[in-house]
Amino acid sequence: MLLKNSPDFIKGYIQIEVESFFMERFVNSCAKENIRLWRTKRINQTKIYTNIEIQDLRKIRKISQKIKCKIRIKKKKGAPFIIKKYKKRKVFLFSFLIIAFLIFALSNFVWNIEIIGNTSLTQEELINELNAQGLEIGSLKYKLDTNKIIEEMRLTNEKIAWIGIDIEGTNAKVTIVETTDKPEILDKDEYCNIVADKEAIIEKINVTNGTALVTEGDIVEKGDTLIAGWIEGQYTGMRYMHASGLIKAKVWYSAEKYETFIQDEKVKTQNKENKYSIFLNKNEINFYKRLSKFEKYDTIETNKKIKLFNNFYLPIEFKKITNYEYKIEKKEYNQETLENKITTELEEQLKSDLKDKEILNRDVLIENDENGINVRLIYEVTEEIGVEEKLVS
Repeated sequence: MLLKNSPDFIKGYIQIEVESFFMERFVNSCAKENIRLWRTKRINQTKIYTNIEIQDLRKIRKISQKIKCKIRIKKKKGAPFIIKKYKKRKVFLFSFLIIAFLIFALSNFVWNIEIIGNTSLTQEELINELNAQGLEIGSLKYKLDTNKIIEEMRLTNEKIAWIGIDIEGTNAKVTIVETTDKPEILDKDEYCNIVADKEAIIEKINVTNGTALVTEGDIVEKGDTLIAGWIEGQYTGMRYMHASGLIKAKVWYSAEKYETFIQDEKVKTQNKENKYSIFLNKNEINFYKRLSKFEKYDTIETNKKIKLFNNFYLPIEFKKITNYEYKIEKKEYNQETLENKITTELEEQLKSDLKDKEILNRDVLIENDENGINVRLIYEVTEEIGVEEKLVS
């Protein structure tokens, strides 16, 4: 709000209360005298609050005498009144001017880099690349050539499909659109075979182009040719083509894990400790001892940059480190509980592989010894297999 009305704040303004039975005449008279009224609020039929500029106060008083209305000053706002109020406090006034100058000076630099849209590319990786191209914390805004930085980022990083950089206040907002990895698709005019991309048992094969080299019930290994990219006719001889067709097969996905009946487990206590530090640009000031009072603990760090307004960051950052104490305790499982625990973990491990697959069967194989058990989880599914492989001439 302060930025939005900064000219009024700098020049100063007065909030007044106007009471009159002829409020329309008062407003029209102000318009004729070029007196600006803003944030006008009607209290009732005969009373309003409004803001006026300092130099218009005399004109307002003359108008009030003509149309017989009452004017009361409610508040005086803005820099002139603040300076007047504290003019005897020279240290305060000097500090105020220094702070105002520092804020103005700091507004010429970039103090925060905000990156959005990245998934596979890490924040650290992108920050390092942006720094190498000249966009870093403390950069002078007027020296930044964002178009050049965008061009260099796209040339040096194949994973970036599009990048945009907007400088807003002291914040550099970097928007990333990453490229998506797509399987190589051969042109329809290129000769190719269809080969197995995993071990499987063929259930169904429907050839639209080429020659089937496997039949239902065949066991295939990864890399075996399923549909050849050629047809041999009695009179036409060998003709090469782009093989195509649908192959459905049984495929197995499995995972296994061994765990002991007695395990060490982390148990959180109710104890925690907080430690604080401040970053002034890149310099850290610690307010704590580096060593924790806990023997075993998990640490969570939170960083908060200081900003005055929405996009006006300062080169000041607070860091909070919270250490949560835990202890190691022995936990003993029985056979059934441990089986369920490991099976649940293996199911979660295979979850992404089984997505959108037709599950035919699920087997759990258990082997145990005196110390623990080994669980092997096997899923039998039906899915389409086969990838294109270019024919080498």
